[in-house]
Amino acid sequence: MSSPCYNFPAMIDTVLVAEKTVVSAKGDGPAVDVSGAKGRVFLLTLEITQIIEQESLDVGIHGSADGAEWGAKPIVAFPQKFYCGQFPLLLDLTARPDVKVVRAHWDVARWGRGVETPMFEFGLGLKEIPPEILRDATAEAKALA
Repeated sequence: MSSPCYNFPAMIDTVLVAEKTVVSAKGDGPAVDVSGAKGRVFLLTLEITQIIEQESLDVGIHGSADGAEWGAKPIVAFPQKFYCGQFPLLLDLTARPDVKVVRAHWDVARWGRGVETPMFEFGLGLKEIPPEILRDATAEAKALA
């Protein structure tokens, strides 16, 4: 099977949380402007590189129309994490034209014995998925169904 060649314009490929960021409390990453995205579908990649035992990490993506007012609930969230690893998640903003800016929010928790302060080392990337690739993947999936 041959793959088509694509000539993509500049795509959004950025960081929502810098790799190897160490956190011990809830927090927010910087605001990232996604208003210039052509297709408005993104691949999020959460990479947890270090943890301590008996703790959890919750990471969600919040959206804003102006970068000042953020929704109380995330647009999308990763399932709660307890281990190191790399975890992908799609962020689809096609039905949310009001969202021009996104940012990561995280919460951490620790339980059990030992040190009470949680510690996670992680990073979070955001990469735009070109509409052409989504269209081709959808067509291929329908053909296989």
